[in-house]
Amino acid sequence: MPRPKVLDVKPLPDYKLLLLFETGEKKIFDVRPYIKGSWYEKLKVPAVFQTVHISGSTVAWVDGQDIAPHELYDDSVPAV
Repeated sequence: MPRPKVLDVKPLPDYKLLLLFETGEKKIFDVRPYIKGSWYEKLKVPAVFQTVHISGSTVAWVDGQDIAPHELYDDSVPAV
């Protein structure tokens, strides 16, 4: 089943993302578990992490790192 589309993303402290989904839900996704290995480790650099943007149905960074849309929705928690 397709997950709701991400309409907006904002980087937060501690390698987290504030996501706004087409359902109106605002959720927080923790990127820290993904920051390992030479490809994703680049996201540890704050200036690189800040480049997060919407790319199609997911989010991506300047060097092409991305996260699957179902993970963004299923593994995030409601923003309070």
